[in-house]
Parts: sequence; C-alpha cells; structure tokens
Amino acid sequence: MTSVGARYARAMRPGGYDGPIVVTHDLCRDFARGADVVHAVRDVNLRVERGELVAIRGRSGSGKTTLLSLIGGLDRPTSGRVEVDGQSVGEMRPSELVDLRRRRVGFIFQAFGLLSILSAAENVEVPMRLVSADPRERAERVAILLELVGLGGRAHHRPHELSGGEQQRVAIARALANRPDLILADEPTGQLDSGTGRSIMTLLRAIVRSERLTAIIATHDPMLIELADRAIELRDGRFVEGAGPVGPSEPRHDDPSGGSRLR
Repeated sequence: MTSVGARYARAMRPGGYDGPIVVTHDLCRDFARGADVVHAVRDVNLRVERGELVAIRGRSGSGKTTLLSLIGGLDRPTSGRVEVDGQSVGEMRPSELVDLRRRRVGFIFQAFGLLSILSAAENVEVPMRLVSADPRERAERVAILLELVGLGGRAHHRPHELSGGEQQRVAIARALANRPDLILADEPTGQLDSGTGRSIMTLLRAIVRSERLTAIIATHDPMLIELADRAIELRDGRFVEGAGPVGPSEPRHDDPSGGSRLR
C-alpha cells in the first residue's frame, strides 16, 4: 500500500458489527403513474459482504437507481426491509438517515455532482464541513484523498478546468471524505469514454481492496461488469434467475495492483 493509502487506512473508524454490510428482504418500491402503478423494485433479496465490489447490471429503467436509493436511505420501500450494517434503514429516524448518508454511505453519480464555483479541494471538503470536522483535519484529509485518486496537483482547479475523468476522480474522493463503509455508485462512468471509464473502475476496485470498503455499482457497461467480484442482473425490478448469485462469492485475485497498492 502506498504511504497515502496506509495513512487513510489507519484513519478508518472500526466497525462493531461484522455481519454482511447490506441485506435486503423482499424489497419492493412502487410508484403511482396516473391510474397505473410502476413496480420499480420487486421482491429483491440481496446480501453483500464486506469488501465486495458488486455490479448491478440492467438496462435503463430496470430499477438499478431505485435499488441504490433504497439501500442508501434516499428513498423508503413500499414494503420489505433494507439493512445496512445490521440496522434497518426503514426504521431510522430522519436524523439517523441524515447521519447514514453523511457518514456511513458515500455516493458517486453519473453526472459527477460537483459544485462549479468550488475547486476540487473545496468540493471534497464539503461533506466534512457538513459534519463540522476540524478545519486542520479537513485540510489534511482533502490532500490525502486527492493524492489517493491521482489529483494531488489539481487541487485548486474548478470542475470546468478538469476533464470528465478528473471530475469523476474528485467525486470519488468526495464520496470517501467522511470514511464511509459503503460506496454506492450509479453509472459512474456513463459520461466517460471507454478508456477513461475503465481507469475509473480500476481505481474504484483498487480502493475497495486496499481500504477494505464495499461498493455496489449500477451499470450496463460490460467492461465494468467484468471488473466486479460478481454481477447481478436486474430486469423489470427483479433479479434474473441464473444471472449471478445474490449471496457472497470469492473475491477475485486478478487485480494488477495485488489488492494492496493504488496506481
């Protein structure tokens, strides 16, 4: 592991619960559309172990984004249950949901979601300001994270001065700001060319390996799916039988970094 990665790993807060990080039980989410009902997620049962990189594949409209929103506490299920770190997301109070989204789950979006008037460093710092982190800690952590994603020399550039791949790297650093245990990424390479997309996915996998995080990535890109530990297909809100296991699988060992170094 690089010195930056080692410093970051030592800063990770220990978890007291060692079971699967995500479990869903008969999860359903329905939306009313006029007189009709859209079943966006239907009877989804999922178990994700710590340290896994799981790809949820499926066409646009298959329910991938809705599933990630339910897991991350951005939406509530119509029925069923979501557990993150052994706690039921649906039973959390509003303040607990805010804490979940700010501290325990990091989000990466297709459109990057960076604030245009802020520099790369300031964008990464935003989540730490929301939890009132010490200013000196914020500055040190921003520097560590930008170096971790290969942008140590671009800290003061604004989004319009960065390439698409660089903007997504800033978004990854921002998602890691408050030391989450779980990363949820919705089509993180959807706006990138294939070469840049692959480098972003390789970076995500390296971070999952070296920092012992868990990541669930929604994508329909075959290139990204092949880099995941396992892939599960979602079709019309349901997992497709025979498309891949919904339980844990053995992690791959084909990471060119050996799972211990970021490049």
